[in-house]
Amino acid sequence: MCELLGMSANVPTDIVFSVTGLIERGGRTGPHRDGWGIAFYEGRGCRLFRDPAPSIDSPVAQFIKHYPIKSRTVISHIRRANRGKVCLENTHPFVRELWGRMWCFAHNGQLKGIKKRGLKFYQPVGTTDSEHAFCWLLDRIREQFPTPPRSAKRLHGYISELGWELDALGVANFLLSDSQSLYAHCSTKMCWITRQAPFGESKLIDSEMQVDFAQETTRKDVVTVVATQPLTDNETWNRMEKSELRLFRLGETWRIR
Repeated sequence: MCELLGMSANVPTDIVFSVTGLIERGGRTGPHRDGWGIAFYEGRGCRLFRDPAPSIDSPVAQFIKHYPIKSRTVISHIRRANRGKVCLENTHPFVRELWGRMWCFAHNGQLKGIKKRGLKFYQPVGTTDSEHAFCWLLDRIREQFPTPPRSAKRLHGYISELGWELDALGVANFLLSDSQSLYAHCSTKMCWITRQAPFGESKLIDSEMQVDFAQETTRKDVVTVVATQPLTDNETWNRMEKSELRLFRLGETWRIR
């Protein structure tokens, strides 16, 4: 299985601490050696970095660790291939445009039969079931809402329904963003933690790195991190339930269903 990492913050924030822990799992403390990637949102667009090499050996990963790009929304992924060869086009996250926004998607799991579902507007570049699922999701959203819906709740509810459909095909843990919101859908395993004042120290499980966030933040900062498994061992992470969809925006979170 792959691992996911996401962040939602109310101010532009770097994710160096969390991504350092994730990178370790891409070949040193974990078996996810089949590529890695990360997307940083800036307005409606995003900076996308992907490498089919193991994150632990990737010069791109080392660059990201030492270049603190600041963003309000981030999606990252380390891959353990089970469908589709190891190559750049099969490396997550994947991006597509809808409503003049860049949508970003990363997935953990296998979806039996997803490629039998026809596609109208979007086509995969690679051969993974994950990218096909992303194209199918956006197809369905675009058909249901040719233009952005006036009611955000309608969109949230519809994405939840699509997550349930994917659950019926197998394991559908995924992160999805439209540049404004970060959606986390839990099929089997996902957790999150919100850091806000009063801030304290955090220590990574997979590295000797630790940070005193009280020295790195202001009292107004709110930063939420979403991950497949907890990245720190001295904090309490919130476990998501099966088929739960959670919305994150500006560091705040709501359970949709």
